[in-house]
Amino acid sequence: MAQEVVTVKSDIEISREARLEPIVAIARRLGLSEQDLTLYGPYKAKIDWRVVDRWRDRPDGKLIVVSAMTPTPAGEGKTTVTVGLGQAFHRLGKRALISLREPSLGPCFGIKGGATGGGYSQVVPMEDINLHFTGDFHAVTSAHNLLAAMVDNHLQQGNPLGLDPRQITWRRAMDMNERALRTIIVGLGGRPHGVPREAGFDITAASEIMACLCLANSLEDLKARFRRIVVGYTYAGKAVTAGELGAAGAMAALMKEAINPNLVQTLENTPAFVHGGPFGNVAHGTNSILATRLGMKLAEYMVTETGFGFDLSGEKFLNIVSRYGGFQPAAVIVVASIRGLKYHGGVELKALAEAKEDVGAVERGLENLDKQVENVRRFGLTPIVALNRFLRDTDKEIAAVEERCRQLGAPYALAEVWAKGGAGGIALAEKVMEVVDNFKGQYQPLYDWSLPIKQKIEIIAREIYGADGVSYTAQALTALKRIEASGGAGLPICMAKTQGSLSDDPKLLGRPRGFTVTVRDMWLSAGAGFVVAIAGEIMTMPGLPREPAALKIDVDAEGNITGLF
Repeated sequence: MAQEVVTVKSDIEISREARLEPIVAIARRLGLSEQDLTLYGPYKAKIDWRVVDRWRDRPDGKLIVVSAMTPTPAGEGKTTVTVGLGQAFHRLGKRALISLREPSLGPCFGIKGGATGGGYSQVVPMEDINLHFTGDFHAVTSAHNLLAAMVDNHLQQGNPLGLDPRQITWRRAMDMNERALRTIIVGLGGRPHGVPREAGFDITAASEIMACLCLANSLEDLKARFRRIVVGYTYAGKAVTAGELGAAGAMAALMKEAINPNLVQTLENTPAFVHGGPFGNVAHGTNSILATRLGMKLAEYMVTETGFGFDLSGEKFLNIVSRYGGFQPAAVIVVASIRGLKYHGGVELKALAEAKEDVGAVERGLENLDKQVENVRRFGLTPIVALNRFLRDTDKEIAAVEERCRQLGAPYALAEVWAKGGAGGIALAEKVMEVVDNFKGQYQPLYDWSLPIKQKIEIIAREIYGADGVSYTAQALTALKRIEASGGAGLPICMAKTQGSLSDDPKLLGRPRGFTVTVRDMWLSAGAGFVVAIAGEIMTMPGLPREPAALKIDVDAEGNITGLF
């Protein structure tokens, strides 16, 4: 029998059919006035971060963290589920808000496409959010490169701090995939043009400025974080900071508007914050503390998404973000998909496209979900499994997931939000309310920040990844000594590893066992407030694929964009 052909509209076609409400009306439902907003046209606005003081005495809404199983090239749909859940709360008459990261231009024109959800669970205006939005990424890029320019100017003007050009760690940034700029030489052309040295570019999402923005509690806190940023080391090995270069004030001035959370809406007019976009491996992979805190004051249910699987940004949200923000999460949603489970169960990506029923592969892949559920419970929180349904998932495959969740004692719901919008998320919303409204405990971080750096890394590797232990290269041990000497010993750990495995080896799918995590390097992100431990090869400046998404993107004479996801 020939397989049924299902015709679906593209995300951009669906988004253009949406009936958006004026953003002033969306804000008014939250208790905000037009005076609290800076309008970017009729459907986008920034909210002055200081308005949260107006509701300082109001009890916080329930904070729900959306994470996932270990991601796969097949896609799990974490953002889509986040949006759909917010829409489902809205349909149930609940005051709800969602909060997402801002998309980077690099992935949009590279391989990933947009980052605004999908199907009938999207944040809109989709094209605007994916392309430039309110200029936050450009502000981050400018602040980052201002500091880079001041570093090189310091060298040119006599170098009174004694910066060693060979030990400058602050690179440049741009919001585009550009492999040719990963490593460059600056200062060529003779004495008037600067001091020759090796440098390079990172993508803006990997900038420490972005991490500072998303972890700051105020403009003054942001400026203080800028002052602490380490740009390099002297010939004697002493850390040199942006504060010593006198750059923090000007950098903060560039970020004066970017610090304000962005308000948009979903296809069903549920309010949504989209603010900040730190990487999920070299940084913490979550939207801003300011957006989440404001959302908790304005809503009964605040749904915030973290990047990649729970072992990466989920762990970092609970060990880093929640502690800097003073948050008390009530539950964690672990998003899974049948095709993602099949991939972890040994089905190759090409075979997944055929969508043949394979309950055995699903059951093998469920080991990965088992571990992520276990990881959530280590923090004293309830894991809620949301199975994001795709069109060709079969009843038997879905039943296998439901049965495993029953065995695990994990609350479970099927999410059909891609095809049905908020209506397809009602079961999930009801399950979430049941869990969070009855939650009487308090989440517990995995480790105390005061522990030695090695011990903190060991705890994460053993308890979250399931590793037998941790080994260190000579380079990592040298970096560790320098971090401790620079005052970074008491900071939390931001593990940087592949998102494609619980281990540091992307080839180890499912639930790897019998492995050791190798930390090959470390660096101090003193401004952001964490120590980055590098396990495996981590790319901070991606390249474009053989056939980048940019080849399909165009704009017509009327300004209508095509090909954007």
